[in-house]
Amino acid sequence: MTNEKNAILAIMSRLLDYPDENFLEEQETIESYIRETIPSEELQKALSERIHPLYQLHLKDLQELYVNTFDYKDKTNLFLTAHELGDSRKRGFALIQLQKLISEGGFELSSNQLADYIPMLLEFLAVTEEDEDHDKLSRRLAYAIQRIITHLPDENPYNQTMDLLMMFVFEAPGTEEMSHLEILREQADLDELPYPLMYR
Repeated sequence: MTNEKNAILAIMSRLLDYPDENFLEEQETIESYIRETIPSEELQKALSERIHPLYQLHLKDLQELYVNTFDYKDKTNLFLTAHELGDSRKRGFALIQLQKLISEGGFELSSNQLADYIPMLLEFLAVTEEDEDHDKLSRRLAYAIQRIITHLPDENPYNQTMDLLMMFVFEAPGTEEMSHLEILREQADLDELPYPLMYR
């Protein structure tokens, strides 16, 4: 990926993580990072405009929004294999495979998160070399992120923030592909495959 794409991945990794007590104070750091790593003024403006609404909320309100957006709803959660496999027991195998990929990439997984936590996987993509596994993971994340955006209300500020990934980093899956993957997800417990076809 280009340096610009890696920068966006790194920024989005932080913005999609839980907003702790340092989150609002990091706005200046994020803005400086955008100016330093993104040469295009047009892209700088798009990034700043779309992340700005998050920083306009009081921390308590932002934390409540985050929890209501990502923690309580199946279709907008931040776990990759949940979007691919739902509650299927096959998620365990998929998580093991992701853990192996992360370890082999020399990336240290936080002990308090599952291997399919999307913000962490965005950071992983930002700092690891491109190869076939990297590309496959990018396609898988594109599906999950597109699925999340589709189910987020337009007025939710996380909608336009996440859409930056589909605008500037990932190639959006087509309607037919999304429908096919949704069918695979719904049939995960009935299918003989250990994971969806997109893994292959």
